[in-house]
Amino acid sequence: MSTQELPAITTYGDDVTAGEDTEQWIRKASLIVGTEDALDLSDLRFIFRIKRGDVQTPNTLRVRVYNVAPQTALRTMKEFTRVVLQAGYEGNYGIIFDGTIIQVRIGRENQTDTYVDILAADGDSAYNFGFVNTTLAAGATMQDVVDASLKAMEPKGVTKGYMAPLTHRPLPRGQVLFGLARDFMAGVARTTQSVWSIQDGKAVMWPETSYQPGDIPEIGPDTGLVGLPEQTSNGITARMLLNPSVKIGTLIRLKNEAIQLYEYNPDIKQQAENERISQQAALQDQGYYYVMLAEHWGDTRGNDWYTEVVCLAADVTAIPDAFKNRGYSATPPLGVIKTDL
Repeated sequence: MSTQELPAITTYGDDVTAGEDTEQWIRKASLIVGTEDALDLSDLRFIFRIKRGDVQTPNTLRVRVYNVAPQTALRTMKEFTRVVLQAGYEGNYGIIFDGTIIQVRIGRENQTDTYVDILAADGDSAYNFGFVNTTLAAGATMQDVVDASLKAMEPKGVTKGYMAPLTHRPLPRGQVLFGLARDFMAGVARTTQSVWSIQDGKAVMWPETSYQPGDIPEIGPDTGLVGLPEQTSNGITARMLLNPSVKIGTLIRLKNEAIQLYEYNPDIKQQAENERISQQAALQDQGYYYVMLAEHWGDTRGNDWYTEVVCLAADVTAIPDAFKNRGYSATPPLGVIKTDL
């Protein structure tokens, strides 16, 4: 385990400290379509599912809004390109998706209920069409490559988010950058052993052995945990009441004694798989876990109102290439996750 002290814990919200409970009692939700002259659909019933991850593929939103007025439904189809969804509870409420509309469909669920389906992606336009065409002089750094990529993505709606300092030798000769910005960002990530993605319209990057700084929610029975966390072949999974404070690349804290351990297969042919799981889904001594994947889903007139995450131990020793299952290019084994960015 790292000799660095992990950050002090804070629970839900910037103004809540460890030991204080934020009651998750009164739901809140806001669905805004557009920017100027935007449509506020918050008072209508809508159901949604959001998938987020620390991979470069854009996060996605699927939302169905019920019984929208015909004129409003047509405006949604023709006029707007952006959708922002906020959700949570009184005292713990914030953005869980901000992205670009890909498709709008109008339909009927039954004789009385119509719907508008919205499919959206986070940074989709910049991801698919952000194009770099520039030249870097000898002595340029990986940060210069990132800056050129960000400059290409900015007109498409993606701006700079959290970027950990990049350490790498300067380029020995000039380099021509001609191609999609996402490819150059991926190249920098592989070269510097980092993770990059687009989160709520911002490009972010940090080392594979670290995490994005921020508040660390403590997830337990008194703070929204639903059921028991479980050790699986892909990591530690946990379900909780919908929590916008849980963000990709940050840490959460779970009580290890509540985590249901994975049962290994005793078959001799499964020993390599058991070894992979023991490394990839290891427990962290103090209960700190890195959020790798997260799903939010809910129904403003129904029971669903959940967040589910897949996590990795915050100080887990990086696993060999053959064991990697992160969705981005593998890199050589690293050390423990550091907390001193």
